[in-house]
Amino acid sequence: MERIAKQAMLYDFYGELLTEHQKKIYEDVVYNDFSLSEIAEENGISRQGVHDLIRRCNKILQEYENKLHLIERFVKIREEVGSIQRLAENPQISKEELIGKVNEISHRIIEEL
Repeated sequence: MERIAKQAMLYDFYGELLTEHQKKIYEDVVYNDFSLSEIAEENGISRQGVHDLIRRCNKILQEYENKLHLIERFVKIREEVGSIQRLAENPQISKEELIGKVNEISHRIIEEL
């Protein structure tokens, strides 16, 4: 996963667990694409301070994912739903086969939850 996309996903799932200051700085880097220098100047801290804060936030967010696995589960469920959509769009599959496969996939989704 691309670094920025991974950071954005981690923040989407666990960002509310950061402090307000951490959230503001992290959003400026990930969503607003501000440079470390711009953020440092705006917040009255050093560029190195911004860099350290981002690293610390990345570590915190990744630790949450390592413990809770919410993103991993989300990705698996999204893939399973994609499988259902592809099955539904397949004109060559019989109704009975479709029902069986959707049932199978739905059981996997329920197990994941």
